[in-house]
Amino acid sequence: MVYQPPAGARDLLPLDVAQKRWIEKGLQQVFHRWGYHRIITSTLERLDTLMAGGAVQRSTVIQVQDAENEVLGLRPELTASIARAAVTRMAGATYPQRLYYNANVFRRAAQANHNRQQEFYQAGVELLGGGGLVADAEILLLLADCLKNLGLAQWHLILGEAGLTRSLLSPFPSHLQDTVRQAIAHLDRIALETLPLSPELRERALFLVDLRGRPADVLQKVSSLDLDAAQREAVNNLKSLVELLSDSFAAQPGQSPLILDLSLIQTFDYYTGIVFEVVSEAETGQRVLGQGGRYDQLLGLYHPQGETYPGIGFSLNIEDLHQVLLPTEQLPQETPNSDWLVVPESAQAYTAAFAYAQKLRESAELVRVEVDLGDRHSPEAVREYARDRRIAQVVWIKVDGSAEVESLT
Repeated sequence: MVYQPPAGARDLLPLDVAQKRWIEKGLQQVFHRWGYHRIITSTLERLDTLMAGGAVQRSTVIQVQDAENEVLGLRPELTASIARAAVTRMAGATYPQRLYYNANVFRRAAQANHNRQQEFYQAGVELLGGGGLVADAEILLLLADCLKNLGLAQWHLILGEAGLTRSLLSPFPSHLQDTVRQAIAHLDRIALETLPLSPELRERALFLVDLRGRPADVLQKVSSLDLDAAQREAVNNLKSLVELLSDSFAAQPGQSPLILDLSLIQTFDYYTGIVFEVVSEAETGQRVLGQGGRYDQLLGLYHPQGETYPGIGFSLNIEDLHQVLLPTEQLPQETPNSDWLVVPESAQAYTAAFAYAQKLRESAELVRVEVDLGDRHSPEAVREYARDRRIAQVVWIKVDGSAEVESLT
């Protein structure tokens, strides 16, 4: 029998891991420079934690049962877990808290597509306790800096506003709001045309579909509506954010202009302010490299006294970054080679060989040292193995502990 990973899972081989680690290291450098600290939360969580008050659909969570028959789940994203940890395990911490993560997440595939990937790798940040324009700008500029550090070009940022979009849907009948929302999110004009709406509401729905494009044009369109005070404030905040970002984003080489999209709706429904996606326009096609947004009520769900703090963050999709970076040849093309091969000339020389190898490993700089396992029966076979593995130095260890270094370069 040939054993394979389960449907929706896959193995990462050494070269895959080397390339993945290159991406993660590039992102971690940026997170550190911006003052963010790594947090590691549990892969398993209670189901009610993961569902974030209903913002995350239960059907997306891969569930497991513990020995006490409590239903647990594998995290489908990190924000809820970090929010839970911040208000319970980090009580009394000074805000803002700048946290980052690098972890795997799991999402159940639809039954109709059971071979679809169910395990994903993400790296991202959460800025907890930071509200308003400046915090929004920090997260978006940090996102741009991450992509710049990876050498990515030809990407653009799609920016929306979850609270504003939600409020613009309020005139629709409550039993149709979710259907209208999904049709707008998928730019499905045909679905909107066939819904049982009055001519005025159908016109409004089609108007909302077109709220996407140059920020100045979109802001002008939405300002033409009869907005209440909260909606006008959201529009003004968007305008201020776009102005703050425009000069910084314009300086990014190869980046497309910022797109404002008030039809943008994220998968997880806990967002209360800006939402965004970063999309590549590389040769491999258009890919969503990351997404995020503001969630100012989420932390209160987990706080023992119900206190809440503003929050905003993003996640970057490691697999999609990997696919976009592959054609650029920036990623490692080979696994790291060993520096030394230590070869005992007889069974009696193994003690000396292991001691010599350990001395090499204790070098101030990282070196990779292998000890030959004695399954090659001639010096030439040893040399052939070393050349195949790109090992530059072979050390022959004699029974008396003396060493002879041979360079194969």
